[in-house]
Amino acid sequence: MRKHIVAGNWKMNNGLIQTETLISELKQQEQTSDAEVMIAPSFTNLWHAFESTRQHDIEVVAQNMHFSDKGAYTGEVSAGMLKSLGIKTVILGHSERRAYYNETDESLAKKVDAALQNNMRIIFCFGEELSDRKSGNEETVVENQIKNALFHLEASAFKNIVLAYEPVWAIGTGETASPEQAQDMHAFIRKTLANNYGNDTAESVSILYGGSVKPNNAKEIFSKPDVDGGLIGGASLKAEDFYAIVNAF
Repeated sequence: MRKHIVAGNWKMNNGLIQTETLISELKQQEQTSDAEVMIAPSFTNLWHAFESTRQHDIEVVAQNMHFSDKGAYTGEVSAGMLKSLGIKTVILGHSERRAYYNETDESLAKKVDAALQNNMRIIFCFGEELSDRKSGNEETVVENQIKNALFHLEASAFKNIVLAYEPVWAIGTGETASPEQAQDMHAFIRKTLANNYGNDTAESVSILYGGSVKPNNAKEIFSKPDVDGGLIGGASLKAEDFYAIVNAF
C-alpha cells in the first residue's frame, strides 16, 4: 500500500530562532491521519531541526544536494554531508531549482544516482510551465522530465523514490489547478511508470501534489485516487495550517 506523505518545503525562510519556534509549534499539533510528515528547513538549520525532532515522528529532509561526493564546489552540499547529520531524504528537481539555477534533466539524473548510491530517499519534483499547459504539451513535458532523469534506473530503485508533481503554472500565477486536473496528471504519471516498469512498481510509488495545497483544498485534492500527499510551500510555515493539511487524509 502506498504511503501518504505531507512534506513542508520551507525554502529560504526562517533563521534559527524562527526554526526553533516553528518546530516547537509543530510538535504541539495533534496528528489524526496516517501520513508521514516531513519538513525541509534551510541547510543552516538542518542539524538543529534534526536534533529538535529526534524524539518526534517529524522527519527532517534536505532541499537540495550536489551530485559529487566532495570537491571544489563552493557553496554546495553532498549526500555524505547530509547523511552525517542524520538526514536520509532529499528534495531534487524542484521547479525553482530548475528555473533559477538551470538544473537540467541530465544534472538531476546525476543527483538521483548520487542520492541512491548513498542510500537516501528522494522526493523528485517535475512539472510543466503555463506555456506548456496552454499549448497542450503538459503530458509530453512531464513524461520527458521523468524519463530523462529516472528511467535509467532499475525498478528496485523506486522503493526509495517519491514523485512530486508541480504544476508550475498554478503556483503564484493567479491560475488555479482543479483537483480533477491534479488527478488526471497523477494518473498519467502512474501510467507512464506502469508502461516502463510494470503495474506493481507504478502502484507502489507515492505521488505528491505540489500545486498550492492549502487547508481549504487539501481534503478534496487528497481524496483523488492517485494523489498520495502534498509537497507544501507557504502553508508549511504555519504549524496549524500545515497540520490541517496533514490531517486532511
